[in-house]
Amino acid sequence: MMKQILFSGVIGLFLTLVGTPLLIKLLARKGYGQYIRDDGPREHASKRGTPTMGGIAFILATVAAYFLSKVITGYAPTYSGVLVLGLMVGMGLVGFLDDYIKIVKRRSLGLRAKAKMAGQLIVGISFAVLALQFQDARGNTPGSTKLSFITDFGWSIGPVLFVVWALFMILAMSNGVNLTDGLDGLATGASVLVFGAYTFIGVWQFQESCANAQTLTNPNACYEVRDPLDLAVIASALMGACLGFLWWNTSPAKIFMGDTGSLALGGVLTGLAILSRTELLVAIMGGLFVLITMSVVIQVGSFRLTGRRVFRMAPLQHHFELKGWSEVLVVVRFWIIQGICVIVGLGLFYAGWAADK
Repeated sequence: MMKQILFSGVIGLFLTLVGTPLLIKLLARKGYGQYIRDDGPREHASKRGTPTMGGIAFILATVAAYFLSKVITGYAPTYSGVLVLGLMVGMGLVGFLDDYIKIVKRRSLGLRAKAKMAGQLIVGISFAVLALQFQDARGNTPGSTKLSFITDFGWSIGPVLFVVWALFMILAMSNGVNLTDGLDGLATGASVLVFGAYTFIGVWQFQESCANAQTLTNPNACYEVRDPLDLAVIASALMGACLGFLWWNTSPAKIFMGDTGSLALGGVLTGLAILSRTELLVAIMGGLFVLITMSVVIQVGSFRLTGRRVFRMAPLQHHFELKGWSEVLVVVRFWIIQGICVIVGLGLFYAGWAADK
């Protein structure tokens, strides 16, 4: 069964390594280039016209890697796997429409705010409602109405509040990845680290699943997750696909992921967190996305309340660029921050299991 994880990761990597340059040529031929803010760092002006909507590459590669790994190994897709992929594709479609309008209509704002929000709400609500369906033999559904950190805890919040909570997470993480996607390779490299961690978490939860309680040394430390191995297969496919895309997206980027990619990555990361019962842990695992989002909140809040800016420019990565850091220096140091967040998150995940044991 573990072969699925290896196959999905390798296929995802191969498809984006080979497929992304083909996408670059197609987008360049059609003139689908990136719009650059006039008030941003001057060095970014040279990026104007770089092909965008590159998220198409790793979205398609991830979906293909997942289903091909199933065909190769002979295992059937699960409801959890299809739901997470559906969330990724749905959010990616909303981002694609936003990118397409920006480029083709030559309109810097893309989708109107209400239309974009409506699209995200439709995708998010559909995911949340369906996540509470499809019980397995043990009575587990892909999602749970209990809040979770490394496992479920506390009282059930009920299906309505669960949908609201899931929507908040999806919107917050999607916007977080979107804000992070401002420098060559920054969001892609950070995502590789998080998806690598979720591959490990899925494998661990599968090995310590309550479904195998009779073979575990301590059944009290088991995990009630419906399809943990399939979540690991998707996380592995994403890690490979993003790594292959990073080859072309790193500085100087030949292609940008656009909202197509950033909304999809934020959505699928949230989906993995919800279905693996690590909803609050993802705030630590994706700490860089949270940090950058908070920099925007602080900047906007401070300016509205006091008329002063805390940072030279928000999001945070542009503040350091304006302080004189090179783009590559900012990216690498932010990757290190993300790596630390992942290590802390995995440490807390393991500590929770060890404490119960």
